[in-house]
Amino acid sequence: MIRTIIILVSLVVSAIHVAGQEHILKPGFDGKEYLDMVSVSLMQADSISPDNKIPLPEQYERVYRSPELGLYNRWDFWVGKNKTAVISIRGTTNNAVSWIENYFAAMVSANGSLQINDSTVFNYHLASDLKASVHAGWLLALAFLAPGITAKIDEYSKQGIKDFIIMGHSQGAAISFLITSYLYYLQKDGKIPDDIRFKTYCSAAPKPGNLYYVYDYDFITRNGWSFTVVNASDWVPETPFTVQTLSNFNPVNLFGGIDDMLKTQSFFKRLGIKYVLKKMRKPPAKAQSRYEKYLGDYMYKQVRKTLPQFRKPEFVKDNNYMRAGVPIVLEPDEAYKNEFPDDTKKIFMHHKLWPYYSLASRYYLNPAH
Repeated sequence: MIRTIIILVSLVVSAIHVAGQEHILKPGFDGKEYLDMVSVSLMQADSISPDNKIPLPEQYERVYRSPELGLYNRWDFWVGKNKTAVISIRGTTNNAVSWIENYFAAMVSANGSLQINDSTVFNYHLASDLKASVHAGWLLALAFLAPGITAKIDEYSKQGIKDFIIMGHSQGAAISFLITSYLYYLQKDGKIPDDIRFKTYCSAAPKPGNLYYVYDYDFITRNGWSFTVVNASDWVPETPFTVQTLSNFNPVNLFGGIDDMLKTQSFFKRLGIKYVLKKMRKPPAKAQSRYEKYLGDYMYKQVRKTLPQFRKPEFVKDNNYMRAGVPIVLEPDEAYKNEFPDDTKKIFMHHKLWPYYSLASRYYLNPAH
């Protein structure tokens, strides 16, 4: 009899334990979940406009706000009533330093280290492909945000929270890509418990890195764990500038062995083909070199005015920026165009939170759409 009771108690305890491990977050785009995240992002503002139309978050409570770090970056930590936590990354502010981070757009390797100051080195691993590279400014932001974020994940995971949403709008979205990669590889290396689940919403996101970084990102978040939401009238997701040179292809390609192929051609054919190839190679290579000079070397000097001990990273010769994440396109309808008619004097009119919230509400909460 006693043995039977012990077995029953063990089964009950085991059932409770299993129930406690059940994840709340599910794969796939959830319109309501995204809209809740927009509400959370709204609270990054130091004050809410009196004419704000976005509902304030009701299901989540902010439990932590970081100090301003690095190039004027900041993040919030929220906990939902359903025990899902949110890591909310602030976007670009009106502070000039915040904009310098965006313009520091030369690429660096997606794996390596940054010397933040004389005593601090940030080691990072963001992709398994050694050809992957990312935006230097947003990587620098990651270096300042990552220690606090990982500490909070550790703190709250020990309290039983196993589901974390990463959310950012604009610059915050660009940084969110890198945070997602960083956390994935920490988890893969056993530095974050494998029972923790991450889901990412990148709203109005610029392009975070090159093709090989995007390949890696889309692979590690496959099956519905990361989404990039874009208003088709918003120009910011079209940035940074993209330049593809012949050196940006995979090693085995048509152009890699073309010199050997030319040896089989007649003299005049070789001359003609080499002339055409030179015309193809030179303009994009020159553009890439200029971007590295102005968006790398020059902007580094601007960064040093705020972070004087930051060491210049080694830039890669690549500006082949690509979009990442499963695209959720918000195509402006007639109602939207009436509410937000194009105005070249208002360059951020389609980029703000309300246009995104307005469109997403119509498409994902209104069955008529």
